[in-house]
Amino acid sequence: MRDEEQTGAPVLSLRQVSAVAAGNALEFYDFLIYFLFAAQIGQVFFPGRSDEDSLVLALATFGAGFLSRPLGGVVIGIMGDMLGRKPALLLSLGLMGVSTAGLALTPSYASIGPAAPALVILFRVLQGFALGGEVGPSSAYLLEAAPVRRRGFYVSLQFAGQWAAGLVAGLVAMLLANALGPAELAQWGWRIAFLIGAAVVPVGLLIRRRLPETLRDEVPSDTPAPAQVLVGLFGLTMLAGGTIATYSLSYLASFGSEVLGLTPRMAFGATMVSGICGALFNPIGGALSDRFGRKPLLLIGFVLLLAVEFPCYQAMLAFRTMLPLLLAAGVMASLLALATPALLTTLLENLPPPFRSGGIGIVYGMAISVFGGTARFVLTWLIEVTGSSLAPAWYMAAGLALALTGVAAIRETAPVKGAASRFRASGAAANIPVPTAQGK
Repeated sequence: MRDEEQTGAPVLSLRQVSAVAAGNALEFYDFLIYFLFAAQIGQVFFPGRSDEDSLVLALATFGAGFLSRPLGGVVIGIMGDMLGRKPALLLSLGLMGVSTAGLALTPSYASIGPAAPALVILFRVLQGFALGGEVGPSSAYLLEAAPVRRRGFYVSLQFAGQWAAGLVAGLVAMLLANALGPAELAQWGWRIAFLIGAAVVPVGLLIRRRLPETLRDEVPSDTPAPAQVLVGLFGLTMLAGGTIATYSLSYLASFGSEVLGLTPRMAFGATMVSGICGALFNPIGGALSDRFGRKPLLLIGFVLLLAVEFPCYQAMLAFRTMLPLLLAAGVMASLLALATPALLTTLLENLPPPFRSGGIGIVYGMAISVFGGTARFVLTWLIEVTGSSLAPAWYMAAGLALALTGVAAIRETAPVKGAASRFRASGAAANIPVPTAQGK
């Protein structure tokens, strides 16, 4: 008997799976585009006494979007548990389209005065709300629509799209920087990058409207069970550590220009290499977690990353050229990409369907808000306070250590040999369909 027949999971086309994963991809694309063009955005909307003042205000507005993510995770995530994954997916992507296009089309401070930064802040908050609400229902949908033995691979497409979006963001930024002068880039060039992201939304909405629903008619209890609360706490430590590692890697472009002294165009290459390696190794990590289990991939990916990150940073600092930067970005992104699909999949499988969308949305939103929104400031502050260019490596190491504590505590859920009894126990608790002998 096939897994699809056992679980009742709908068979999705590649186009439908892409539409589900598009929201998370747009999240990372938007993050990097705003980050890469923060200086230009600051000049347009936050004119100050100096370029540094404008940049600080632009980055503060960028952080404001992270503050609303937990709220989006609560509202839209719980909506996905109560009304279905599909309505929540449509709402989150629609709000993302409005906010992203709004950012691109907001007039400058010179045109409408203080209303300009007010609108930018409003759209950033709305964007954060939408993005915070996207990850819960989309992740739950991919897990529930997947055959039992391919759940890790399906969920990995969330992250593969995220890394691919990072590649596109780096490529768009590099092309615009090469094609336009500094004045043009500041006046309107960065707006093109945002409009490219907004253009994906209508297509995604059309495809999502035709998606089948995966949430079955199950009545949730009033409150989560204590075991589910523990899963949330373990998940928060894992996601917090994974978020620190991810956003530390996204800082490599800034590290290349600000610390290594490379030109911005050369430093953008780190973002592109990370995107390529992440997009390639995420599906591999997801597929391997289906075959060998979630925890082995988490342990291998995080431990190896912990082992190589200091040599990578030391090589970058010793040579201060483009090649070590690109090699370090590729190695670290590949190892992180092997682990992250197993991280999200094991959290999803440990939660019962009536709490799955909201639970992931809340935990993910909290981790991103606290550790993603502050990453740029923390890394810059650590370098200044310690006087050490290795501070980003220490910050990543602390995040990986935090993630490994959650990995050690959470139980295995993959239906693999040697973990069958644990999978059956966790499947019964979380209402996960367990393969029978017929399906092996």
